Amino acid sequence: MGLLSLGTPLPWKEVQKYADHVREHGIEQFLHIWKNTKDERGNSLLWGDEVEYMVVSFDDESKSAFLSLRQAEILTALEENEKKQRKVENDLGMGSGQRIPTFHPEYGRYMLEATPGQPYTASLEDLVNVERDMNRRREIAKEHMLPHEFPVTLTSYPRLGAPGQFTDPYYPPTGNASRSFFLPDELINPHARFPTLTANIRERRGSKVAMNVPIFKDKNTPSPFIDPTIPYDRDIYPEDANAREGTAKPDHIYMDSMGFGMGCCCLQITFQATDIDEARRLYDQLAPLGPIFLALTAASPAWRGYLSDQDCRWNVIAGSVDDRTEEERGQKPLKNQRFVIPKSRYDSIDYYISQSMDCRPEYNDIDLVIDDKIKKRLTDAGVDEKLANHYAHLFIRDPIVVFSELVDQDDTTSSDHFENIQSTNWQTMRFKPPPPGTNIGWRVEFRSMEIQITDFENAAFAIFIVLLTRAILSFKLNFYIPISKVDRNMQVAHRLDAVINEKFYFRKDIFAPLHHSHDAHSTGSETASEDASVSLYSSDANASTDSIVNTRVKPVDEEYDLFTIDEIINGRKSKRMSNGSGSDVEDEMDEFPGLVKLVQDYLDSMSVDVETRCTLNEYMDLISKRASGKLYTTARWIREFIRGHPKYQFDSVVGSEVNYDLVKTVEQLTLGNEWNEAGEKLLGGMSGTRYRSS
Repeated sequence: MGLLSLGTPLPWKEVQKYADHVREHGIEQFLHIWKNTKDERGNSLLWGDEVEYMVVSFDDESKSAFLSLRQAEILTALEENEKKQRKVENDLGMGSGQRIPTFHPEYGRYMLEATPGQPYTASLEDLVNVERDMNRRREIAKEHMLPHEFPVTLTSYPRLGAPGQFTDPYYPPTGNASRSFFLPDELINPHARFPTLTANIRERRGSKVAMNVPIFKDKNTPSPFIDPTIPYDRDIYPEDANAREGTAKPDHIYMDSMGFGMGCCCLQITFQATDIDEARRLYDQLAPLGPIFLALTAASPAWRGYLSDQDCRWNVIAGSVDDRTEEERGQKPLKNQRFVIPKSRYDSIDYYISQSMDCRPEYNDIDLVIDDKIKKRLTDAGVDEKLANHYAHLFIRDPIVVFSELVDQDDTTSSDHFENIQSTNWQTMRFKPPPPGTNIGWRVEFRSMEIQITDFENAAFAIFIVLLTRAILSFKLNFYIPISKVDRNMQVAHRLDAVINEKFYFRKDIFAPLHHSHDAHSTGSETASEDASVSLYSSDANASTDSIVNTRVKPVDEEYDLFTIDEIINGRKSKRMSNGSGSDVEDEMDEFPGLVKLVQDYLDSMSVDVETRCTLNEYMDLISKRASGKLYTTARWIREFIRGHPKYQFDSVVGSEVNYDLVKTVEQLTLGNEWNEAGEKLLGGMSGTRYRSS
């Protein structure tokens, strides 16, 4: 959830006074880090995942499932029982016990985040242990909960903010931080950062946040749908007038609090690169994949007790932290603000940053709003224009939370002001400099994926992304498309069953042109990787890298096409006529190999034992079948479960008992049960039995 500091948070009116101070010193802190680490080379591949849980409290007698607000007690118990965790882990044969998971607080008091105790390496042994590690984290968390509580991995909780009780214990929907119609402030993590962040976003914006998700029009859903649960006549806070003034739209599910977005769970993967140049390359190459994996992991079709007409969380979170004023949103002429800002601070990236020759200027095709003063400071210090643009863009934002004790810092040893802005730009990718005073390298974070129900699924997606980064670097893959097309793909990814019904812009030729052989930062290993990619993917096995470098550069609009996700993941074939036995016959040829084949080819280039390969193939089989539609996305499975429940009235309402049965089934799937029964369309045919809880 970003930077957590101890101290006294300032109210928004005081934070405003320090905005320039935080920005200026944040840039000085970055420059100190950059100068000390920009020339470092040879860091090893390390990576880690972040898995977020919702703690659910079951009342089996009333058939109700609530969000348990016992985060603090659970985290305290986890910390106090570290020795017990070490012993249990050793008893299970998981090595020396050094990789004891770390648990962290999240925005919601019902949420936990768990990470590996130590980063994973590039070894195949670490890859095949990821599922077991995720499973053990969940088991440890469950051991420190009450018998009727369970840690589920759902992206959005279907009845968060619905009428009646949805938390344990119950609190009425009110509170001065969010001033929400639907959520109590008691739902927010009590650490000073979180309620202050909530209040300061609202105050800076000048109104409550407003998210409107289209309602799923079932056969008994009123049309137009005017939500009867919105208390239009409430008059406790000035912002209560927002809904009456039109922020709540007909035919939409209206949400008015940061908790609806930051109360979601996701799966995030962070990679350490060998150096800053490799990190910049990975940042760019993974960016076009963000929307693809958002759609592929879609898992959030229900909001505030209603079925929605979309499958993903991203736009809800973007709205939930959108602190832009009316001027910054372009609704009023600029007077008190510096910029019109097209996006929320939680959104897809706006700019590619690699200095590779593959990164053509035409790809950065949207107007980038930057702070010219900050850019000048960066370039004057020697930062190249692309990286200067990146940070001059991020730093158009104000800090939201400032602690009085941390206003004055030593810019040579601290990065708090830098992280204050950096960590509250929540984008699909995050470029992460080394923390000062550590041996950590330059990192990138892949942030778009939704959390999946089982550890098997989450491990599959994490491992696949890791292997894909290895293929990107080994084969010098080129996924660049214009940023505007990535933005369009992000919107399409939200649509109902986008994974099977929609098409996404994607690069057609991902192997050429390979400009990297003339990159000033090329190394011998990079050249070897280029040679490997030529032999694997060139029709002429004797082709040289120079012949590829000199390939005609096409116009940008000829480099990409519309693909289904099945084609992106599993490959696209084209038909051609060939002459065989004296007559023309039609056969198929690979037009685009598909990401699964790229990963398989990367594994073919390594020495992988049969058992390990079978395990990895099972994970790729899940992803392949999700992409083809043979297995449902989590969103489609949840929607079908709700619509197939005997208590569902086909009016888009997710009732309490429907929600209870859904979450109980999720619990059973998590425990490894019912995969070929209730979960058949989600997990049917998959095994992954070795590490599932019993």
